[in-house]
Amino acid sequence: MKKTKSFSFWKVSSYISAFLTAALMSAPAFAVLGQPVPGGMNFQEAASPMKEKMAFFHNHLLMPIMMTITAFVFLLLLIVIIRFNAKANPVPSKTTHNVLLEVVWTLIPVLILITIAIPSMKMLYYVDKTADAEMTLKITGSQWYWSYDYPDDGGINFISNLVPEKDLKEGQPRLLATDNPVVLPVDTNIKLLMTATDVVHSWAVPAFVVKLDAVPGRLNETWVRIDKEGTFYGQCSEICGTGHGFMPIEVHAVSKKAFAEWVKKQGGKMPSASFAEASQKTKTEETGEK
Repeated sequence: MKKTKSFSFWKVSSYISAFLTAALMSAPAFAVLGQPVPGGMNFQEAASPMKEKMAFFHNHLLMPIMMTITAFVFLLLLIVIIRFNAKANPVPSKTTHNVLLEVVWTLIPVLILITIAIPSMKMLYYVDKTADAEMTLKITGSQWYWSYDYPDDGGINFISNLVPEKDLKEGQPRLLATDNPVVLPVDTNIKLLMTATDVVHSWAVPAFVVKLDAVPGRLNETWVRIDKEGTFYGQCSEICGTGHGFMPIEVHAVSKKAFAEWVKKQGGKMPSASFAEASQKTKTEETGEK
């Protein structure tokens, strides 16, 4: 007797979702690191561990679940159309209750929600904030530009505006390039503090999976750890007035050495240098030396 292989809905949907994920990952969205491209269909390439976790959660948990539910509902519809139409089933059933069926269709959605909720809560807790921040960047939204402060690096601060289309240089994307890009070091836990001066704005960089509202009179906090060097773009994601579409974000992720050199060029000081100077000043005041 010939044996036949049987495949569960979950297994089939896993294969289908894996195929779709691979197809989407080969789409134009991955052609350029850190910015959107025409025809892009999938997420931007991950440049932080937070984005990697969210991409894994979407591609390897949510997609199989969605494909399984879609295939199951489609199969039920086919069964209803073929087996229970007026021609094939002229005398409909009078059954009104089925205890087992009601328990199953209540319990299965609950289990699915629990399966999604547990990793979701873990991930939300992980991306919320870090207790091991190595530096701080304060971000202030205004109509319609961003202001940046580096309190740990000698008080560097500047305003970042959109580069007009007529002033764009080769390689600068339209509506995304800024005159003063943010410079941040890779492999560093960076605390992000956000506020606003007028209305609600939202600082969002898809490659980092950072998106947080900047609210007047309030200081919101999140964090990021960039693990790839490059230029990454984002935009204000909260409708904040007529200039909402002209509030881009440009982040240059560089090595720690390059970041230290940039800080020096800006007239700032790395935290270690500032701390050493403060310690020496305190020692001089205590001993009365000049």
